[in-house]
Amino acid sequence: MEKPEAHAYERRWLILAVLCVSLLVIVLDNSILNVAIPTIVRELQATNSQLQWMVDAYTLVFAGLLLTAGALGDRFGRRGALQIGFIIFGTGSLLSAFATSANQLIATRALMGVGGALIMPSTLSIITNVFPADERGRAIGVWAGVAGVGGALGPLTGGFLVEHFYWGSVFLVNLPIVVIGLVAGIVLIPTSKDPTAPRLDPLGALLSILGLTALLYAIIEAPAEGWGDGKIVAAFTVGVVLLAAFAAWELHTDHPMLDVHFFRNPRFSAASAAITLVFFAMFGSMFLLTQYLQFILGFTPLETGLRMMPFAASMMITAPTSARVAERIGTKRTVVAGLSLVTAGLLSMTQLHVDTTYPQLLWRLMLIAMGMGFVMAPATESIMGSLPLAKAGVGSAVNDTTRQVGGALGVAVIGSVLSSTYGTKVTEVFSNVPVPPDALAAAKGSLGGAIAVANSLRAAPGFGSVADELLSTANQAFVDAIHHGVIVGAVAAGLGAFVALVWLPHRARSTENPGLPEPAEELGPHWGLDLPEFETTGEA
Repeated sequence: MEKPEAHAYERRWLILAVLCVSLLVIVLDNSILNVAIPTIVRELQATNSQLQWMVDAYTLVFAGLLLTAGALGDRFGRRGALQIGFIIFGTGSLLSAFATSANQLIATRALMGVGGALIMPSTLSIITNVFPADERGRAIGVWAGVAGVGGALGPLTGGFLVEHFYWGSVFLVNLPIVVIGLVAGIVLIPTSKDPTAPRLDPLGALLSILGLTALLYAIIEAPAEGWGDGKIVAAFTVGVVLLAAFAAWELHTDHPMLDVHFFRNPRFSAASAAITLVFFAMFGSMFLLTQYLQFILGFTPLETGLRMMPFAASMMITAPTSARVAERIGTKRTVVAGLSLVTAGLLSMTQLHVDTTYPQLLWRLMLIAMGMGFVMAPATESIMGSLPLAKAGVGSAVNDTTRQVGGALGVAVIGSVLSSTYGTKVTEVFSNVPVPPDALAAAKGSLGGAIAVANSLRAAPGFGSVADELLSTANQAFVDAIHHGVIVGAVAAGLGAFVALVWLPHRARSTENPGLPEPAEELGPHWGLDLPEFETTGEA
């Protein structure tokens, strides 16, 4: 069989399609499980703590391993990392679909996270190596659009599958994509790696895994446990100390997994900050708006997913287009304009009310999505374009890690603002009404809990007026909490715009990465074509 390297250039758009579908299934699994949770509670008798860990196990393992997985791809071959990731992810998906206990599902979700960590950086690093410089921005734009769309499609896909099949179908849907990815890896996808890769850095890998896991654990658990809880403070402290130790070790060792000198390059560091902050705003605002659509406007999970489609479509259209915009007006202006649109869109959400209609919400959603589309692709291209092609794997992993940390932090911080504002106002309803402590806790905990408590109160003689007051207060308190939350998201997006305006270069500079070889010096054989760097490794 002729090696796929020989026709990589001619097949580059087909390779992009395969890699984007592979990426989509990874991103979907961050949110697709949420709509299946009520069914899982009934089928597996899962506790609230177990439910949380079903979601968090995937995120923690996935984000914790990204840097290490990207470095391994650079060292041993990105196609190999992609295919091993598919095998692990597919195995985890199959086991998850037929899990018979909550703890088993937690373990299999963690296994899926291992596979996802190998797949996601491999997709972007292969794209970076397959496409020549003049097309790379547009290809990354498509990749970034798919990455952003995945979060919005998760609830829609999950809702459809759970409604028409059974809860395990949210995992079985991954298997055809895994098979396609494995076959495409043999037939289409070229192999590439760092031809000058240093020896392994096991201490750096261990420090990054433990540090990122501790940091993400603290961020995810803080809203439930409290930001001042001793366990959360300890996890934050451990995470920061370990990541600082990781940076110090990478500066000290002569074979670093991640050369932290990359962060001296403003194109790399400012773009990373922009990605972190836009995902903070995106994940945090989506956390609010999906609840707003269901609890305030009264849509089912599937109907909510359908009404998020314009958000996904706007991003999918804008992200690829942003590459051409950046070519015309420069990366700085494109990213700043995008973050400004996100900021304006989030601030416009402060005008939402209990009786707001969906069309009044729709244009706000599309404004935010357009802004995010203009940010993600140029910022991602800046990260990847500021590094030598041989370091595409670890560069992609840095990009992916900033997305995960920013998104998790957005949900945690904005979720905490939501809980604090909402809980305080709902508590006032019960100031002179004796109710059981568990009912009070449920009403304070979520709007869904308040609705359930109000329905129970309405069935009790003499509590009808209290039930009406609780519903009215809870709905308004939730909307007020959304206003506070979107302001926090807008501040994050505005900060991102400021960072990009001050530090992000207008365009790529020929002098960036001083002391590092220019990409042209590292290129392997091009098979007579104007191709980016590959090194044949003998892989099938």
